[in-house]
Amino acid sequence: MTTETPIDRRQLLRSMFDAAVASAQPALCLPPFLPAQPKGRTIVIGAGKASAAMARALEEHWSGPLEGLVVTRYGYEVPCKRIDIVQAAHPVPDAAGLLATQSILDAVSDLTPDDLVIALISGGGSSLLVAPGPGLTLADKQAVNVRLLKSGASISEMNCVRRHLSSIKGGRLGAACHPARLLTLLISDVPGDAPVDIASGPTVADPSTCADALAIVDRYRIELAPAVRSLLESGQGESVKPGDLRLVGSETRMITAPQMALEAAARVARSAGLASYILSDSLEGEAREVGKTLAGIARQVALHAQPFTPPCVLLSGGETTVTVQGTGRGGRNVEFLLALAVALDGLTAIHAIAGDTDGVDGAEEIAGAVITPDTLARAWGLGINPRASLDNNDGHGFFQALGDSVVTGPTLTNVNDFRAIVIDAGPADRRP
Repeated sequence: MTTETPIDRRQLLRSMFDAAVASAQPALCLPPFLPAQPKGRTIVIGAGKASAAMARALEEHWSGPLEGLVVTRYGYEVPCKRIDIVQAAHPVPDAAGLLATQSILDAVSDLTPDDLVIALISGGGSSLLVAPGPGLTLADKQAVNVRLLKSGASISEMNCVRRHLSSIKGGRLGAACHPARLLTLLISDVPGDAPVDIASGPTVADPSTCADALAIVDRYRIELAPAVRSLLESGQGESVKPGDLRLVGSETRMITAPQMALEAAARVARSAGLASYILSDSLEGEAREVGKTLAGIARQVALHAQPFTPPCVLLSGGETTVTVQGTGRGGRNVEFLLALAVALDGLTAIHAIAGDTDGVDGAEEIAGAVITPDTLARAWGLGINPRASLDNNDGHGFFQALGDSVVTGPTLTNVNDFRAIVIDAGPADRRP
C-alpha cells in the first residue's frame, strides 16, 4: 500500500504539467530548425500565443539582417530587438489584430526570389490573424467566432469555417509571400498535428471547401449574418488549394507537438517511480464525456489492475470541446476534470490534473485544476453541488472555491490540453 500523501501527489501532478510546458518552450525547440541565411532579406512574420517567444529564440540564433512583425495574445509579449511584437485579443479577435494582420501582409509585399520569409505559427493564431473575407466586417468575424466557441464543434471544424471567412488564412498568407522562399515553423496545438488546422493554416494549402464550411455551420445550427452565409454559398471564400504555384517550394517544419510534451511528463513520472502510459495525444469530443470515459479506465485500473497495474500515471492530450448550456465560468479542461471527479465519486486511490499548456483554459487566466479523492466531499462541505456546477459549465467557479485551480500566468507556448491521472496501489474504496 502506498505511503504517499495527497500533497505528494499534487506536487507530482504539477511537476508533470510544468515539464510538459517546459519541453515546448521555443528557446529549446526552435533553433535546430533554422535555415541558412538567404542572399536577400529575411522577413519574420507570425501569429499565436508562442509567436513572440519564437521570435526571440530566432533573434538569439540569427546573426544576419532580420526584420518583421508577429502578433501574440495580450500578456504574451516578450522583448525583441529586430522583430516588432504586437498584441491582440484571443479567443475573439479585435481591432488590434486587424491592424497587425494588415501590417504582416504589407511586410511580405514586393519580395523577390532571393528573399526568405520565416513564418512563426502557433495555437491562437486563428483569432490573432484577422482579415475578414470579401464583404465581411470585423464584427461579422467576432460574432461567428463567439458562436463557434459555444457550439461544440471540434477545433478542426471551427478552423475550416474560419479559413473560408478570411483573407489571410487557408494558405492566403503563404501565397502573398510569393515569390520569396517561405519556411513555416509550427508549434502544434491541434489533435493530429495537421498544419492546415494550426492557426487555420495561413501559410499552407487547404483541401477543404466553402461547401465543407457551410455544412459545419448547418450541422451545429450556427446563426450567420446574411453577408457571411452569402460568402460561403457563393464560393468567394475559397482558400488556396494544393498544387497552387504560389506555394510550390515552400517548407513547413513542426518544431514541437503534444506528443513531445506528454513524453516529457512521462519521464517525470518514471523518475518518481511510477509507470506511465500515454493513452493518446489527440483525444477529442465533449469534455464531460471524455471525463466519464477516462474515469471508467481509471476505475478499472484502481479496482482490478487492468489494463495497467498501479501505481501508475495515465497521460493524454488533445483538445476537447464544450457545448455551453449554462452561465458559469468554465473551460474545457476544468469541465473535463469536474466530470472526472463526479464519475469517480471519491475513489481514494486517484488524483488528477488537467490544464491548457498556454496557461488559459477558456477565457480565464487559469490553466486548469487538480482533483483529489476528497474533492467532492470538500465541495459538499462548502455547500457546492458538484453535479450542478458541471451542468452550469462552472468548472472555474467550482475549483476556485476549493483552492484547487492551477494558475501559471502566460507560458509563452501552446501544445494544447494536458491531462494526467495518478492511480495508486492499495485499497480504492469510496470515501465516506
